[in-house]
Amino acid sequence: MPITHPVESVLPLLDKLGVDVPSDLDADKTLGEWLQQFKSHLESGNVEGVVDTMAEGAFWRDILALTWNFRTFHGIPKISQFLTDRLALAQVNNIKLQNPSYTELQRPYPDLAWVQGLFQFETDVGSCSGVVRLIPHKDGKWRAHSILTTLDDLKGYPEKIGHFRKQGTFRSNWSAMRAKEQEYADRDPTVLIIGGGHCGLETAARLKCLGIDALIVDKNERIGDNWRKRYEALCLHDQVWGDHMPYLPFPPTWPVYAPAHKLANWLEDYADILELNYWTSSTVIKADQDANNMWHVTVRKADGTQRIFAVKHLVFALGFKGGEPYIPPYPGTGKFKGHIIHSLQHDKAADHAGKKVVVIGACTSAQQAHDLCEDYYHNGIDVTMFQRSSTYIMSVKNGFDVLFEGLYGEEGMPPVDVADKINASYTNSFMEGYAYRQRIRIEEADKELLEGLEKRGFRLNKGYKDVSGFFLQAWTKAGGYYLDTGASQLIIDGKIKLKNDSQLKGFTESGLLFENGSELPADVVVFCTGLGDSRDGIRRICGDDVAAKCPPIWGLDEEGEFQGVWREIGVPNLWYMMGNFGLARIHSKHLALQIKAKEENILGTRY
Repeated sequence: MPITHPVESVLPLLDKLGVDVPSDLDADKTLGEWLQQFKSHLESGNVEGVVDTMAEGAFWRDILALTWNFRTFHGIPKISQFLTDRLALAQVNNIKLQNPSYTELQRPYPDLAWVQGLFQFETDVGSCSGVVRLIPHKDGKWRAHSILTTLDDLKGYPEKIGHFRKQGTFRSNWSAMRAKEQEYADRDPTVLIIGGGHCGLETAARLKCLGIDALIVDKNERIGDNWRKRYEALCLHDQVWGDHMPYLPFPPTWPVYAPAHKLANWLEDYADILELNYWTSSTVIKADQDANNMWHVTVRKADGTQRIFAVKHLVFALGFKGGEPYIPPYPGTGKFKGHIIHSLQHDKAADHAGKKVVVIGACTSAQQAHDLCEDYYHNGIDVTMFQRSSTYIMSVKNGFDVLFEGLYGEEGMPPVDVADKINASYTNSFMEGYAYRQRIRIEEADKELLEGLEKRGFRLNKGYKDVSGFFLQAWTKAGGYYLDTGASQLIIDGKIKLKNDSQLKGFTESGLLFENGSELPADVVVFCTGLGDSRDGIRRICGDDVAAKCPPIWGLDEEGEFQGVWREIGVPNLWYMMGNFGLARIHSKHLALQIKAKEENILGTRY
């Protein structure tokens, strides 16, 4: 198929390579021959030899294994420099195919083909694994176009699961033991985690399995209240297969799209089953770091008493809620006689029965805006969506079938941990071109829906840079999209009213005034306009000086790696955990491995 957009230049297209793939290719033999060469050169420290096994324009992504960092190197010069700087330090050895290696020839498009497989190796401190994709060349050789190397475990410090779990008969009073363990009357935790949502829970679970004492502090009355106390109609738009949590996957009866209140109960049960330590109805007031990098954290309990913990590591797991709810400062809000709220303050649609409701936003907090509008409609409430800017729309029905093809699903898919590695091996800088093609496929499947929205006047865009669809849009902006589960059809049918012919100028006593002079009556205005900077949470607790040292949290850097998450941010022993259920499952382990490595004095220099 011909190139139709410049972003496709990153793809190793067969026409560009001047080759095709024989129909009788032996993928196992191809991968085995490549791995022998790769192993020989890598283990002997021969950088030039390693580079010869790679294609021009190749990608190498490393997660902690060789860099103690999250890095992506694109192109032979950068890969060569990275290997020159780090290969001898890492002491790579014992490279072999993973069993099973999941080796196969993949041909996602007629002009794109590679042999994909998984391998294992060791470094001086860790057990590691990798994913490689090989492409053909005119000289008959297959070379790596992409390599992922990632740290899986620390030597001598395995997770306490399976045959490493506690052995013997438990003869003590378990309930009394657990109560004492959670009191922290005679000790301080090693790690204090601020926030008891899924990110905080998964981080605590990973740390517990590595023998690290961690305490979660959450302001809510119960674990799960961050979902339980949100609007009644809320449900996940991510599918269950990609949302499993570490050590305790969802049961096979779990709904594909989990209702928020059901999920809240699951999180509470998760904390109980895995025996995680948490204080609820408790608020972290402040945290100060001393000259020895210890954090002195003041926690206020529900009864007003305070406890100051001395902990080595402080983990923020507030997600985007580290930032304050953002309502743009439109003129006239003081004279508006109706009710103005942010989407985070919304409870249930029935609260506004008989009212005219305007929901502002179809972009930054598009999921909430669409969900709220849909809920208002189904409760018989007059609702209008004000669309300030264009939105990327993808139906969950068609979109995830393309985006997660061959990875996450009902049957015939690899185990979740294998799927996670394969997924992580697609670097974000490569995905700009690959996702362009995925977006086109999704648009073809969603054609009727998208045409209906355009006919209705709803403004659409094509996702990241108006080119590459959903994921990169989410990774860079955490918004600007709607994963459709039904609201789009209500907009098409006029059941959710639409206003987008002018920008909002301000409020009147009875509604909204727009720049073109039009007015929209309203009794209730709900702002779905996102949150402020996630570093605001750090600033509230740690102060301006610490917050000023922290990099941006979320978004992608010039290598296509996430900024400010899953590693130390700005100052030693300060961490930020963030991401949807899938990202949290993957990177909670990476964060925990770094903390464990620091505690055992085996974490090397970051590259």
